Amino acid sequence: MNDVPAGRPADAPDPAARLASLAAALADETRAAICMALLEGRAWTAGELARITSVAPSTISGHLSRLLDAGICVTERQGRHRYVRIAGAATARLVDELASHAIPDRDAAHAVPVVSAPDPLARARTCYDHFAGRLGMAVTDAMGERGLLRTEGAFELTEAGREWCGRAGVDLAREGRRPPASSCLDWTERRRHLGGLAGARLCARALDEGWVMRPPGGGRGLLVTEEGERVLGELLGITPDAWA
Repeated sequence: MNDVPAGRPADAPDPAARLASLAAALADETRAAICMALLEGRAWTAGELARITSVAPSTISGHLSRLLDAGICVTERQGRHRYVRIAGAATARLVDELASHAIPDRDAAHAVPVVSAPDPLARARTCYDHFAGRLGMAVTDAMGERGLLRTEGAFELTEAGREWCGRAGVDLAREGRRPPASSCLDWTERRRHLGGLAGARLCARALDEGWVMRPPGGGRGLLVTEEGERVLGELLGITPDAWA
């Protein structure tokens, strides 16, 4: 009978066993290819990952289950679809370090083409009542880089982010149970963009002030005006290249 090391409860998982389990989850070429595809931070459906890795759809679910059980990947539902993404930044760094160690001349994450969508929807559009497309991601990324928004795990405005909302005229007064910030998976960029009160009211202010406008014919697409380019540059330091 093996003795339990001092300081560890009898029913606690063995660290060596957990490490071995993690390594076993990655010790398969198909699962490694899935992780490489997910390293850019984008999310994909099981069917898309089957095509990316050249594996039959009938077998991809078993590989995904191993990665999900190991905590390497997580799933996120958007509409009728369930998407798979890397569990978080720490996990992405771990997988990226392993890939760089195994491939010494590797200097970038494995690139996978993003799903195509007709313009202007891929450039800028609304998702329910907040920004989406490349414009939505540009706003989200800029807020994260400036310390206004925490994007690891659940999205959360920082204290600096709340102050920024006040200066930008983004009212965070609660209505019902909607949180100040939440994440929403972008179906073209396959990454999470800003929703919640902050996302909705920033979009509403942009429409009211003429920073963005609907194209002729209406729809969900958005056009950023010259005034909008100026204001977004002043507020977040982003330029039209970010959503072009």
